[in-house]
Formats: sequence, structure tokens, C-alpha cells
Amino acid sequence: MAAQFDKDYVLKSVEERGIRFVRFWFTDVLGFLKSFAVTDTELEGAFEEGMGFDGSSIDGFTRIQESDMVAFPDPSTFQALPWRPQGTDGVGRMFCDIVKPDGSPFEGDPRYALKRVLKKAADMGYTMYVGPELEFFYFADSDSTEFLDQGGYFDLTPLDVASDLRRETVLTLEKLGIPVEYSHHEVAPSQHEIDLRYQDALTMADAVMTYRLTVKEVAYANGVYATFMPKPVAGVNGSGMHVHQSLFTKDGNAFYDASMPGHLSQVARWYIAGLLKYAPEFCAITNPLVNSYKRLIPGYEAPVYVSWAQANRSAMVRVPLYKPGKEAATRLELRNPDPSCNPYLAFAVMLGAGLKGIEEQLELMPEATNDIFEMTEAELAEAGIVTLPENLGTAIELFAASETMREILGDHIHSFYVENKKAEWADYIKNVSQWELDRYLPVI
Repeated sequence: MAAQFDKDYVLKSVEERGIRFVRFWFTDVLGFLKSFAVTDTELEGAFEEGMGFDGSSIDGFTRIQESDMVAFPDPSTFQALPWRPQGTDGVGRMFCDIVKPDGSPFEGDPRYALKRVLKKAADMGYTMYVGPELEFFYFADSDSTEFLDQGGYFDLTPLDVASDLRRETVLTLEKLGIPVEYSHHEVAPSQHEIDLRYQDALTMADAVMTYRLTVKEVAYANGVYATFMPKPVAGVNGSGMHVHQSLFTKDGNAFYDASMPGHLSQVARWYIAGLLKYAPEFCAITNPLVNSYKRLIPGYEAPVYVSWAQANRSAMVRVPLYKPGKEAATRLELRNPDPSCNPYLAFAVMLGAGLKGIEEQLELMPEATNDIFEMTEAELAEAGIVTLPENLGTAIELFAASETMREILGDHIHSFYVENKKAEWADYIKNVSQWELDRYLPVI
């Protein structure tokens, strides 16, 4: 777990390590990292009173007539940035909670949205732990999709020229207090994955934001470009963010029950049923881009069908097989999210859907034991298996109509997100693509 610091520790560390600037980080509703820097001399005051800023220019925050916002740094998230100068004139960072001038939490802050759902879980006796697997591509530059290698899954050959990039990235993440399980080459050429060791959901959401920036910073420093775009290249696998998740109580892993089939508890089964029921409604959050749905198609390992299984990787929810003596590792893996999502909102809707399943004691559909991609439409219908939305337009319609998503995320975020994504979809469908020109212009 990442080290937890208090205000006094941070102030002392800033002084002893010669840190002159501390960046205050937060995200907008769409998941883009925002930052402003304060000097070391202003830090103590910022802990006490926060730092004011204009929220009207941040996507999903406020209108101009109510623009004042205050950022309060969370001392538990303090770290020095390894890619900035070390020794004197160093730079640190802290994530912030955004509040209104009267001190009340700001409903448009994604970090607060996650905290609200975590509070609901805590009131029910649960703590959520997550371990995401974020995939990404290295390209020669940001203007093309020129591969750096032609390697494949787990390859370690001279073709995998990114081994040193991954190594440097892992070491940098560890300097930032983010533990890494392992890294490897992924299925597609020039595609890679670095898996973070599971942590509580709020700490992990902060870590995902840091991870994405770190991957890009290390790539930039080495003259290449890293992207978390879900499907940058047609004809090869896209990049996912499979999210391993579990609930713990004071007595241990709530997903484990030695007396149940597969050692999967009733709580876990209700939770999975909640994910399956609400996945089409939260897909606009976990898969937020027009491009996200170019990945969610049959034939490239990404899930398309709303289903679950214990070992079947064609299912949307996979339950890794139980290993004796590893009760704490009992978990499920949600496979449809991609790494372009806002992790605060993504974890919030996953947890919110799972808690709904527990509250409503939803019955879990039968396990999908065969390759779902090979099933006929009739077989899918008989098994009660539906598909995820085929495009962002459909996804946002389902999200907009979902009172459950509005309840989980709050009116402010839900309304803004719908408005923004409808505009994105409208802009996309009026665009004439190169594919259309190539296919139709010469013959029609």
C-alpha cells in the first residue's frame, strides 16, 4: 500500500528535500488531469484554507456565475515527482478534494463522487479493493501509429524494444509509492501492460491517474509516444483496463465462502448480478469514447456479451479460479472497461452497481461455460445473454435514462456527462470518414 502522510510530515519533507513547488492535482468530469502549482511557502496555508481557483473553465465543474472553487490538498497523497529536478528546486504533488467556498463538498468533483459510494459501502460493512490492468501502445510519435516492435503476448525478444521503457516506468511508479505486480508485452504489436498491485479504490483511482501520466512522461523522455486510446489501430487488439475487484469486511474477504460452489460467496454472486444488470447503463462511463466501441467487437478478446464465468475469458465478468490458501485473493474481473475512462467515476459505478445487486439480492444468471463468441443468436437469447451497447450513442441513451446511474454519480455529474457525450456523438456522426471516401467515392 502507498505510504500515508499527514500535514506535518509533508511540510517537513518539503523543507528537508528542497522541494520548491507542489502541484495540486485533480480531475475534471471527463477524467483529464488538472494541475496548478503552489510554492513551498504557501503550502501550510493551503492545508488550512485551501487554494481558490476558477472552476468555470474546468469541464463539468461550474457556470461562470458560480465559478469560485477551493482545492484542499490530501496530505496522504504527497510524493515528489521523479521526472522533475531532484535536490533543490524539486517538485512534489498532492491530489486535492474540491469544495465550495462555504466548505461543503463540490458535487462535480469525481473524487467526491467515488467517496460517496465508498461511504455507502462502508455503511454496509464493506471496503472495496481493486487491481486494474491498464494496456497501452507505444508509437514512434503522436502523429502516426508506427509500431516500435512486432512482438506478441509475453514476448521477450530483440523485437520488444520497449522492455527498457517498461522497466523505467515501473521504477518510476515505485518511486511514487505505487506498487507494481508485473509488466509485459501484450498481444498486439507495440502494445504493453503494467499491472498495479491491488489497493483500496480511492488510493487506486489516484494511482491510475498517476500511472497514465507516468507512462507518458517516461515515453516522452525517451523520444516515443504512449497512448491509452482504446483502439488506435484497426485489425489488432485494442487496449482494455480489466478491473479485478473484491469487497472486504472486518472478518475478511466477503467474496469467499468455502461452502459455496467455486468458493464464491452469496455476496459475490449478488455483486456480480448487479454488475451484469447495470453494465449496459454504466458502459458510457467505463467506455467513454466513440473509439471505445471500436474495441468492443467480436474477434479481438474484448467482451461484447453481458455474461460471467469462472475461467471463460470471453465473458464480461471472469472469476479467477480459487487457489487453496488464497482466500483473500478471491475476486472477480470486469473486462469491458478501457483505460481512457475516468477511474473515479468508473470505480464508483462498478461499486454502485455491485452494491445494488447486494441490496436487491439479484439472482445470478447461469455461468457461461462455452465460447460465447461462437454461440448463435438463438443460443444467446435462450441463455439470457444481452450485448453491451454497440456505440457511444446507444451507451449514452442508456446512461441518460438510468436513475441508478444518476443516484450513484449525483445529478451534477450525470447531467453534465450526458450533455457532453451527446455533443461528442453528434459531432462524430456528422463527420465524413476516410473509410467512407475510400469505399464510396470511386464507385458512386
